[in-house]
Amino acid sequence: MRANLTIDSRRLWDMLMDTAKVGGTPKGGIRRLSLTDEDRRIRDWFRAECEALGCSVHIDTAGNMVAIRPGKDNSRKPIAMGSHLDTQPTGGKFDGILGVLGGLEVLKTLHQAGYETTSPLALVNWTNEEGARFSPSMVGSAVYAGVYSQAQMDAVQDKDGITQGQALEGIGYRGTVKPGDLTFQAYFELHIEQGPILEEEAKTIGIVTGIQAIKWFTCTITGRESHAGTTPMAYRRDSLAAFAEAATEIRRIAIDHDGLATIGIVNAFPGSPNIIPGEMRFTLDLRHHKDEVLKTMVSKARIAIAEAATRHDAAYEVAPLQDSPAQPFDATCIAMVKAAAEKLGLPAREITSGAGHDAMYTARVCPTTMIFVPCAGGLSHNEAESATQADCGHGAQVLLEAVLAYDDRG
Repeated sequence: MRANLTIDSRRLWDMLMDTAKVGGTPKGGIRRLSLTDEDRRIRDWFRAECEALGCSVHIDTAGNMVAIRPGKDNSRKPIAMGSHLDTQPTGGKFDGILGVLGGLEVLKTLHQAGYETTSPLALVNWTNEEGARFSPSMVGSAVYAGVYSQAQMDAVQDKDGITQGQALEGIGYRGTVKPGDLTFQAYFELHIEQGPILEEEAKTIGIVTGIQAIKWFTCTITGRESHAGTTPMAYRRDSLAAFAEAATEIRRIAIDHDGLATIGIVNAFPGSPNIIPGEMRFTLDLRHHKDEVLKTMVSKARIAIAEAATRHDAAYEVAPLQDSPAQPFDATCIAMVKAAAEKLGLPAREITSGAGHDAMYTARVCPTTMIFVPCAGGLSHNEAESATQADCGHGAQVLLEAVLAYDDRG
């Protein structure tokens, strides 16, 4: 009966710990980059687990995996859950993985109880959410939503010159279904918060109302390389000095606008200790929950780079890499999550996601929301990433309740 449908938090926890061995690191994290052999191994495991529950597994040309559990009325679109199984180079056991395995635990609970939903259910493992090996991130869901083309995805290269298309075919996960052909009634994504708010406020559930706007850039400042011992300071065209000034100003811009700025990759060329860097290449990640404020931040950051380059007689380039506007989530889906938390007596609060997620793109094509649970210290993208069995279980139970409530709408 519906009233007795309770997920098994121990089973979920065991899946989280067991799958962490695929690409496991000595420090207790996971290195499971997209479209590597480790990714293939976890995909094979996921497919077998879903098929053992009577699901059919569909793979599209972007490598997205969609497991379908039939319902009473299979003329209806599926209600979907999901996230991703790839990780950062030094990733943790929960980022993305909880969303997939939490959804798998929902399917196992329904299967064990013999409970048949009216609509079919879907569980998705999206390709290359992290963007660690192939940039930009969230590519599988972006192709699904029509934001990127398959050709754009396939052409992106990793640091070794291997294209994303080659890697996808290399692990045997180039499907035949066109991304987006399999549409959903709604999409629910369970995830750790990746921030400190829930833990600090002693809340178990984050009711996610949307995702903040994100803009990525690749930037270059080009001065002139010259000898470190013979070039007077006044004669230098030091690209690193220009970069340092720009980076300091960009940080101030983010603080002044209550936004976020991150320079995550920095490379100085030619990379010799006694040569003044002639070129600096770096990435820039700017975020804000309001599109108009982010636009202002971008404008000011461009000016900061231009002025710093000019002061050092250097050229510069700022090239867009990723542009994701602020994405509000669906009011009905949000209400389902809120009602589930209230029903279970779990302390909850509404929250905006600071990180990008696949839900950002599914929200463009179907009603979507997310469920957050706390992670220790708000730490994520780190091998020490940690969450509790109880919180993971509560999140999966809220996911189950919200999905069934959506199914009950008829």
